[in-house]
Amino acid sequence: MKKRAFGKTGLEVTEVGLGCWQLGGSCWGGMDERRAFSIMRTAVDEGIRFFDTADVYGPGQSEEFIGRFLKGCAEEIFVATKVGRYPEPGWPGNFEMDVMRRQVEASLRRLQVDCIDLLQLHSLNMEQITRYGLFDKLRVLQEEGKIRRFGASVESMDEAIACLEYEGLTSLQIIFNIFRQKPIDVLFDKAKARGAALIIRLPLASGLLAGKLTKDSKFAEGDHRTFNVDGEAFSVGETFAGLRLEKGVELADALKGWVPEQMSMAQMAMRWILDYDAVSVVIPGASRPEQVVSNASASELSPLSEELHEKLRQFYETNVKQHIRGKY
Repeated sequence: MKKRAFGKTGLEVTEVGLGCWQLGGSCWGGMDERRAFSIMRTAVDEGIRFFDTADVYGPGQSEEFIGRFLKGCAEEIFVATKVGRYPEPGWPGNFEMDVMRRQVEASLRRLQVDCIDLLQLHSLNMEQITRYGLFDKLRVLQEEGKIRRFGASVESMDEAIACLEYEGLTSLQIIFNIFRQKPIDVLFDKAKARGAALIIRLPLASGLLAGKLTKDSKFAEGDHRTFNVDGEAFSVGETFAGLRLEKGVELADALKGWVPEQMSMAQMAMRWILDYDAVSVVIPGASRPEQVVSNASASELSPLSEELHEKLRQFYETNVKQHIRGKY
């Protein structure tokens, strides 16, 4: 597994990580500890050393599984988690200093660590980012020794650029994939100039870019691809990257003939992201161990050709971007 610089921290992280939203189970139709451990063990065996989770995944279950797994894991894993969306007390109470501290302390207990490697604000809107002095509060938590670094997970490029202005920001987590290419033009150069690491989520657009979904695909009742198709529960961009299922399947099907020989469509989508040097780590989730193996293999694949990159760029401009819904 290849490594990349994590912004200007002086650290290197594996360029493929593990997104641990699925381990929480609550938005993916359920997850038991045995399967969660199998997924994490496979990730470590494949060379992955970066796990990304959040206090609200479960809520708490993903962090608990990770904490128990790490106790029996000899390898050193960089763990990033998030704060700000926990249901109790909710907004705006979550933004008070004492509440943030209690929630971080709860994450520390669940993760069974003394200090969190990276704490991220969790997909807050522009008003919340700018109004409540949250980055000052993150610095307090850093000074208290509860967190080593802080960053933000954002939905839109306006939010990403606003966060870059805050002193001490280590990273930004963004949605970036073949169907969501806006960061190339508006964020990448700014992030590199600022020395901010970029963590990439939704690389496969909730499964669309694996090329196996159909317009008739059905998901479990508790899967966000059932209950958040129009943003009923949270940002619509977190489900199918803001595309409607039918349109997303149509677009994905159109790309199948472009997949290089001896690559799966998911591997092409992952490799496309890794071909951008602004990217520090990409964090695909997994519901099964075999998905982890496929995702990790992208690190060893050759870069896509310039011709294919240009075709995918034009496809996005002509066929995709006008169909994206929600903040972008």
